[in-house]
Amino acid sequence: MSNNIKTTAVIMAAGKGTRMKSALPKVLHKAAGRTMLQQVLHQVRAAGVDEQVIVVGHGADEVRASLQGQPGCHFALQMPQLGTGHCVQQALPKIPADTQAVLILCGDTPLLRAETLRQMQEQFAVGLANQAADKPLAGLLLTCLLDNPTGYGRIVRDKSGSVQAIVEEKDATAEQKQIREINAGAYIFDYPALQKALAQLDNNNAQGEYYLTDVISLLAQAGLRLDTVQAADPLETTGVNDRVQLAAAASELYHRKAEELMLSGVTIINPASCCIELDVEVGADTVIYPNCQLRGCTKIGPGCVLDSDCLITDSEVGAGSHITKSVLNQATAGQKAEIGPFAYLRPGARLADNVKIGDFAEIKNAKIGNGSKVPHLSYIGDAEVGENVNIGCGTITCNYDGLNKHLTKIGNNVFVGSNTNLVAPVSVEDDAFIAAGSTITKTVNAGALAVERSPQREIANWGREKSPRALNNKA
Repeated sequence: MSNNIKTTAVIMAAGKGTRMKSALPKVLHKAAGRTMLQQVLHQVRAAGVDEQVIVVGHGADEVRASLQGQPGCHFALQMPQLGTGHCVQQALPKIPADTQAVLILCGDTPLLRAETLRQMQEQFAVGLANQAADKPLAGLLLTCLLDNPTGYGRIVRDKSGSVQAIVEEKDATAEQKQIREINAGAYIFDYPALQKALAQLDNNNAQGEYYLTDVISLLAQAGLRLDTVQAADPLETTGVNDRVQLAAAASELYHRKAEELMLSGVTIINPASCCIELDVEVGADTVIYPNCQLRGCTKIGPGCVLDSDCLITDSEVGAGSHITKSVLNQATAGQKAEIGPFAYLRPGARLADNVKIGDFAEIKNAKIGNGSKVPHLSYIGDAEVGENVNIGCGTITCNYDGLNKHLTKIGNNVFVGSNTNLVAPVSVEDDAFIAAGSTITKTVNAGALAVERSPQREIANWGREKSPRALNNKA
């Protein structure tokens, strides 16, 4: 809703995208963590348009599934694909009856900004309020100025400045080719006027398709006015047709995200070296060093330090934490956690406050209590570890018996010596100690010291007489 005009968005997402050379529908390719279609939809909603009709075709089931459960989404099927005008025609039955204006966008334009879409709606509303009785406003186009407009449709105007037509490069006269203002492929139309023009479309062209751009000339010929909004940055009107353009779009979105975070109080030492996806949240006074990747719905609290080469996906990190050269995937860490270098937190790792996970330690589906430490070279999986526990170097939870996973429980204030094997299911109660080199298969009672070692023996002179080296020398 904008300026009391009920607006519905139509997003064209039916094309195959042959230049992507992919089995995946073009609009489902990702840029900075969102599919192109999700990004367009996000901007549409941010611009205040709550109802959307997504026109699907190639890979229709995949495209629908990618937006499952999204509020306000309606789907129309275009099969076969007979042009952009035909695409919008298929959307008409899905547009809510109380719609007054239709915003039409392409699903492969991920750089469009919500601010631009909002400006289009506001200017259209103002135009409707001030329209001349003899030349009512029928629509508004997004355009931009290019120094080299070759290959783009040119905006042709009449003497009053109203748009008369969009002329494609192949059809343009020498004079029209000098026009620098080009069609950016985004439109907002008066709904009744759009319906009438769509009904008049024909496919008398070399491709035998129905073109949405022909709607412009049909409305102009009917004596209606068409205005424009000029995009401040031509980059945001760029469509994606191949993977080179996809990479360029992703680079721009990463740049925007970094800029947004820095303006909110985050320090990013070298923004060009970091990939921070669009749905990531980072608190103020966090410092991010080069070559970090933050993906998915990751949330980093305030006052953290992410040293170089961290890869964090769909994870949450509490305030004041310090992570160095580590991988976190679907993990959570409380406040003032110390993680790394070279730690690996797998799905289900849950660290409380003040936890230390050191170098080459791996945590999977395990809860680590407040103040506990797993300093280095250990694997803790399918476990519950209490508070103020110290896990010695080389300790593992033997959680898998070849068929099922089993739980290890470690209480509070436990000391686990180096090179310990905890064979699950097993429990170590509060205040217990485990001697280095033990294999624990039974419950260790509270306050007890558990030692499980074979007696050490010596065979005198074995090295001189019986070792492989000694035998080889005799030979």
